[in-house]
Amino acid sequence: MQFIDIGVNLMNAAFDRNREAVLSAAKNAGVSPLIITGSSLKSSAGALAFAGAHPGDCRATAGVHPHNAKDWDIPALLRLRELAACDALAAIGECGLDYNRNFSPPAAQRRCFEEQLELAAELGKPVFLHERDAFEDFSAILKKYRPKLSGAVVHCFTGGMKELEIYLAMDCHIGITGWICDERRGAHLVPLVKHIPADKLLLETDAPYLLPRNLPRPLPSSSNGPGAAKARGSHNEPRFLPHIAAFVARALDKETEQLAAETRVNAIRFFGIRESSGGNIS
Repeated sequence: MQFIDIGVNLMNAAFDRNREAVLSAAKNAGVSPLIITGSSLKSSAGALAFAGAHPGDCRATAGVHPHNAKDWDIPALLRLRELAACDALAAIGECGLDYNRNFSPPAAQRRCFEEQLELAAELGKPVFLHERDAFEDFSAILKKYRPKLSGAVVHCFTGGMKELEIYLAMDCHIGITGWICDERRGAHLVPLVKHIPADKLLLETDAPYLLPRNLPRPLPSSSNGPGAAKARGSHNEPRFLPHIAAFVARALDKETEQLAAETRVNAIRFFGIRESSGGNIS
């Protein structure tokens, strides 16, 4: 089985000491390529550089997360446009709205979000989206731009039926993470995934966040070198995506092999990945 993890925060400091080992462990687990998430100009540049150094194994998004929207200005837009010209680019984002803690003022978030959607539409790139406690504003903005966008994936979907129906009506893809494996917070997603059309479902870990609660402990390390002890703790990794997929497959009454094949095709089409007969990407 081969999986594509569409959301990996590989530039996060949690992976500074074992980034190569994390990539290798993912490949050994059948998870390749990885779509590395850019959430700031700095992390986007790093993600694109890493992906460029690992052609066939990684692609990357470039964008500014709503938490960082307070720093958005014309120079930031110009820099993002520059980054978007990289061959390794898969999508614009992570962008959206997050009113949960308002690390950036809502007005700044909305401006940052809209200008990234405009850029994506201009460049013909799909968008990698984030929404938390901001559904009304988020969906209204997205609805305005959706006809101009080549594609949109609502990353780490944790909403309910109302939100799901509205996103699907806008022809959005839905990203499911290990949140669904959390019986405390994600149990409502188990029946909901049955309402996601097979051609709109994508899988992701959001590593190093959202380690599936039902993973057997202790976790095996992805590396015997520096950083191995950290990896053995609470950090999620893309190598755990097959575990998430198996859980989702059970919820859908499908074989994991079928779900792996379906979601891989979805990711290849969504991100415009070219796959050779040998299974490599470009």
